[in-house]
Order: sequence, then C-alpha cells, then structure tokens
Amino acid sequence: MSGHGSKPGTRAVGVLVPPAAWLTLLFLGPLGVIALISLMMPGAPVEWTIDGSAYQRLLDPIYLGVLWRSLSLAVMATVLCLVLGYPLAYYIARRPPRFRRVLFFLVLVPLWTNSLVLIYGWMVMLRPNGAFDQLLQGLGFGGGEPLTILYTPAAVILGLVYWYLPFMVYPLYASIEKLDFRLLEAARDLGAGGLAVLVRVLLPLTLPGIATGCLLVFVEALGAFVVPDLLGGAKSMMLGNLVQQRFLSVPQDWPMGAAAAMLMLALLLVGMLWASRVGGLRRGA
Repeated sequence: MSGHGSKPGTRAVGVLVPPAAWLTLLFLGPLGVIALISLMMPGAPVEWTIDGSAYQRLLDPIYLGVLWRSLSLAVMATVLCLVLGYPLAYYIARRPPRFRRVLFFLVLVPLWTNSLVLIYGWMVMLRPNGAFDQLLQGLGFGGGEPLTILYTPAAVILGLVYWYLPFMVYPLYASIEKLDFRLLEAARDLGAGGLAVLVRVLLPLTLPGIATGCLLVFVEALGAFVVPDLLGGAKSMMLGNLVQQRFLSVPQDWPMGAAAAMLMLALLLVGMLWASRVGGLRRGA
C-alpha cells in the first residue's frame, strides 16, 4: 500500500524536476550572475571586487534623467495604447464571430513582420519631407518649413504605440468578449448615460484586462532599445539603451549595465504587483 501511495508523489517530482532545472539554468542562473556583476567594481569590463558603486552612480543626474525619460515614455505609450486599444477591442468583441476572427488576424499582422523593417519604414515616413511631414504641411502646420519629427520623443512614442498596441488589444478583447452585455443594457434602462455606463459598468468589469494590457505594454516599452535607438537617437536614450551600451559599447562598464538591468527588473516587479493587486481586488469584488 505504501508503495502504491508513494507513486503519485514520485511521479509529481519527476514531472517538476525537468522544468525546475530548466528554469534554474536559463533564468535564475543568469539573473544571479547579473545581480552579482552589478555589485562589482567597474573595470575592463569588470573588476571582481564587491563595492556596489554602480548603484550609487545610478543617482547621477544623467542616469536619473534616463530613468525619468524611460518611465515617462513608457507610461505615455501605455496610456495611448489603452486609449486606442480599448475601442478597437470593444469593436472586435461586438462583431459577429466570423468577422471577429478576421479583425483579430489583422491586429496580428504587424507582429509577423521583422521589427527592424517596420522601424526603418517609420524612419522613412517621419524624416523631413517624408509622408508625415507632407501631411502636416498640407494641414497647415510648419509654415512651409520641414518639421522635425524623427529623432524626437514623439517619434519614439509613435513607434512604441505602433509596435505594442496588439499587446494591449489581446487582453482587452479577452476581457470584453466574456462580458455579459445585458448589464450595459440594464444600466441604460435604469437611466445611465453613455459616459456613466462606460465609467461605472464597462470599465470596472473589464479592469483585469486593462491591468494586464497596461502591464504587458509597460514592460515591453520600458525595456525597448531598438525603437528609441533608431527613432529617437542619442537624445531619447532609455534604460534598455543604457544596458545595451554599458555591456557592448567601448569603454564597457558591466556593473553599470547590470545595475541598470536590476533597476529595470525592480520597476517591472512593481508593475506586476500592481496588476496582481488590481486583479485580486476585482475578483474579490
């Protein structure tokens, strides 16, 4: 009997050991190495002496500026993705099933293309005398002079919104699709206006999808380095660019790059805790 009783536990251990070993080898191990490097002295590229000076250097106004720029651009991109993605997800969810699949597929299309190709396409459109410049000139902006859109924070936000909008639409669509739309009709029958239905019924009921979408976009935007590097240039450096430069550029400074990576991880953990709390509050309600 004891032998038969131990078999399920043995099988469970046998099932869990391979993924646990894989997770330790490919995630926890490299993360521990990065955390250790962040505590070392800067060298060529690292001096294996613990001093923690990299975290102190993160308080330099230059790096604090990079941190503030990263947070502000990531937050603005997340808000714009939410503003654009919510109506789109709602529209898709209210279509007949056969049209939903087509529309959902169209949202996926940009992710099928190489990101560098898309970014270079935006660079062509945003350059002086490009498509966007000519459009704005036609609307009366710029006073006949070429507008500087490329290599600005606005170009970075535009690129982030374009690339990460699908990550907002997916969880919103999943949340809205499961909604009982009779609740919206009942609110209107009770005298609620369109804005009241949106604020007091629709948004609270889809709050988990909003939190998940915001987290996905914020995480991706905060760690982005290709979009700000190509569309923003040196003046729009973000945390992802800082990590890349400190590890790969000359002179290399691995402790600073590792410290910036750990700071980014801490910010992402805060975002995950917020999303988990919002989801928990909604389930409790």
